[in-house]
Amino acid sequence: MQLKQKTSITLPLCAMTVFLHFPAAAQAQAGPPFLTNDPGTPGNANWEINLGSMQTLTRRVSSYQVPQIDLNFGVGDRIQLTYEVPYVLQASSGQSDQSGWSNAYPGIKWRFLDEGEGGWQLSTFPQMETAASQLARQKGIAAPGPRYLLPLEVTKKVGPLDIDFEAGYYVFGHGPKERILGFVAGRSVTERLELDAEIYDDRAYGAAPHSTTLDLGGRYKLGRGVIALFMAGRSVNGFADDQPEFIGYVGVQILLSHYGRTFNSEQ
Repeated sequence: MQLKQKTSITLPLCAMTVFLHFPAAAQAQAGPPFLTNDPGTPGNANWEINLGSMQTLTRRVSSYQVPQIDLNFGVGDRIQLTYEVPYVLQASSGQSDQSGWSNAYPGIKWRFLDEGEGGWQLSTFPQMETAASQLARQKGIAAPGPRYLLPLEVTKKVGPLDIDFEAGYYVFGHGPKERILGFVAGRSVTERLELDAEIYDDRAYGAAPHSTTLDLGGRYKLGRGVIALFMAGRSVNGFADDQPEFIGYVGVQILLSHYGRTFNSEQ
């Protein structure tokens, strides 16, 4: 078993090592397309809109979030209002396909420490997993809810790399206690292309899920304020117990200023 797990992560780790040695151009970051969040906010009265499709494939269940909607609005320079909600298409072995809106995630991010570019940045991003409809729960595409996520995000530039870390717990409300840990490292390889690697661990105590995934992905600037998002990964723990055989994300990020126009992500 140890040999199988080592083999499953060798190629992704090699790929991560290669792209992290490209020359840097601009700051890399967590957030979509990755599971880990970072302390970044859109800026006062600006919008960050992420529209994507996320796929999670296991031996028994194939789940597609089409679309995954992630709306973010800046209040001042350090606060972000967020609303996330996916429409889920799910296929399970021996059962009919199901679809519908799943749990939503409204939240507020506050970057309480900001030492500027290259320095320490820390934020907290409490979110509520809302209660889903009775029909969505019967279909198996949503959890009862509500419950609350209390995380901490950290960003720091270390040499040529931009490092992002997030740790949090789901507390109170309905559902099991659950802990998340996320780590993203990356850098820009050209003025348009950014590449990153992520390790993400999600553990529920006394219930599923418990998965650790290694993901590779990035962002490509298509034009002013329009960025393509992409990510692909898999479990590093084998594929038993519904570990993800594949996890992926493709989408687009739209950045809008308070004048209603797109703007560059570097601003």
